[in-house]
Amino acid sequence: MTRSEKIRAAQNTSTPPEILVTLSRDEDDYVRLYVALNPSAPPEVLSQLSRDKNVVVRMSVAQNPSTPPEALAQLADYWYDGVRERVANNPNTPIEVLLILMVDDSSWVSKNAEHALYARVSSCVY
Repeated sequence: MTRSEKIRAAQNTSTPPEILVTLSRDEDDYVRLYVALNPSAPPEVLSQLSRDKNVVVRMSVAQNPSTPPEALAQLADYWYDGVRERVANNPNTPIEVLLILMVDDSSWVSKNAEHALYARVSSCVY
């Protein structure tokens, strides 16, 4: 498979899970990045990619709405605020993680967490 074919397959939400598993282990950062963005990626793949060496891959996992809450909780402690900000904006992030991010050292992260928490609470009010 060429690089272009791998990237197209990684982006395609119809790509079979077993292919996404293989692509998630590719040496090319861009291939892994597109797997990380794919909402059809299996939860175990997203969990694996949440520990990727490339910060952009981790950012992509953090913004994927299919990322498991446990992986988001782990990413909420990552050193780069761009990752934590995406965790704060992810609809799958547990409320207890948002509460922690609300007191993040980065005002950018804490404001996003505050807005995300407010939006969730507001949607629960009848």
